[in-house]
Amino acid sequence: MPDAPLSIAQVAPFRRGVENPINEFADRVTAELERRGHSVVRLGTGEPVKKLLRTTPLDIVHVHEPFAPSVASAALRHSFSLNVATFHAPQERVLSTQVARPLVEIFFGRIDARTVTSVATAQLLDGYFPASYELVEPAGGERDWAAVAAEFEAIYRRLVARRHDDSGDPELRARLAGRELIEVDLHMHTDHSGDCATPVEVLLQTARDRGLGAIAITDHNEVSGALEARRIAEKMGDVKVIVAEEVMTAEQGEVIGLFLEERIPKGLTMAATIAAIRDQGGLVYVPHPFDRFHSVPDYEHLLEIVEEVDILEVFNPRVALTAFNEEAERFSRKYRIVPGAGSDSHVAQGLGSVRVRIHDFDGPAEFLEAMRDADITRKHKNLVYVQTLKLLQTAGRPKAPKRRVADAKPVRGGKPRKRGTRA
Repeated sequence: MPDAPLSIAQVAPFRRGVENPINEFADRVTAELERRGHSVVRLGTGEPVKKLLRTTPLDIVHVHEPFAPSVASAALRHSFSLNVATFHAPQERVLSTQVARPLVEIFFGRIDARTVTSVATAQLLDGYFPASYELVEPAGGERDWAAVAAEFEAIYRRLVARRHDDSGDPELRARLAGRELIEVDLHMHTDHSGDCATPVEVLLQTARDRGLGAIAITDHNEVSGALEARRIAEKMGDVKVIVAEEVMTAEQGEVIGLFLEERIPKGLTMAATIAAIRDQGGLVYVPHPFDRFHSVPDYEHLLEIVEEVDILEVFNPRVALTAFNEEAERFSRKYRIVPGAGSDSHVAQGLGSVRVRIHDFDGPAEFLEAMRDADITRKHKNLVYVQTLKLLQTAGRPKAPKRRVADAKPVRGGKPRKRGTRA
């Protein structure tokens, strides 16, 4: 069965019709891709790129010379699709490489494949924005534009193949649709984490009072708190506990394993940590993936594991800058990864500040399918307030498990969950 045609935007930083090598390159590639059966929209300066990218489903956004300020850089800023960049001229852009390099690096971080039209261009760019650059030379001599377009098509196909199949298991999801709707919080800590002082009992009682039907306890490099919580919760009977762990890898940031039974040691490679999660039948959940104030995989490492990520955290209220959550949502959408969210609560007051509403589940397979139809809701919770509470509760205490807050009590608030609610 032949590959399906792709929907592509080709964006160059000049008005269409202006004669120059970059416009010719984009025009020629566009024409050849159309001959190969793809749907291609060609954009240039003065055209409503933001509106088009937000209203037109696209597989690929291909930007040429995406240096700011230009329509190509604007396309990169507003794209929620897979992004390919082609860098042409081997000359420095002082504004981008010197003055605004930190900002440019953020937007270049959205590029999923970087190409250059000459070795000299690759060498120049690698000095300022180190990355892997793939050489795709323009037509000339015996090389024609059909060959150029074929190389880009291969790059596009390679990227598209990495997107997740978002169809999941429709039959299982149909069965789940008849079950009760519950609200869950997928990221929180107890006093079994070195930077948290909330007792397990307090967390469970607060979760019950706030109407949560399930919680994932994700202590740092430890599952003892989650296992204790599950034992208590089974007696309580109205809060389901997902045993989880937020594991620090050797050099690639943190990753959460959901539905675990045994502790995974910290300090392994990301690949080994994911393998350990899989060995237990667990799900791979990447927390606060673009928060530069947390230990997170950089974009390159995230791309390396994109096929292995089951759920990507697209909202975390403890993330200081909204832009970090927005980057996570962007990444989730373009790779079609199931989105998730959690309060990342280190104090009971923060519990349930974000909720994921799903159909009730039993085990990881049902949970993942339920998450495909999830609704994420956010409740305002002052970040400074909960961070200050965390500091007050943990300051001056040894970094060891089972720390206690004097006279700790569950936090009241929220509406109790009503049993029997149906879709």
